[in-house]
Amino acid sequence: MQPNIEIYTWSRCPFCIRAKALLDRKGVEYTEYCIDGDEAARSKMAERAGRRSLPQIFIDDKHIGGCDDIHALDRKGKLDGLLAVV
Repeated sequence: MQPNIEIYTWSRCPFCIRAKALLDRKGVEYTEYCIDGDEAARSKMAERAGRRSLPQIFIDDKHIGGCDDIHALDRKGKLDGLLAVV
């Protein structure tokens, strides 16, 4: 079973697009919450993530971080293990 992957985004955010492209290259499914201009949704995301910047990524409810964080995990060879089908 694939882990539950969630990503909070803005539709035109280049960092969001880059993070989603990495997930797409990995061939995993994810739930995207596009929160363009929705301050209530952004506040809820910030409460969950501890950050207001976008994107914010969660894998099985564990906060992974943003675009730079997920790419750093990939460079270190640690992302595939988090995305692995169990």
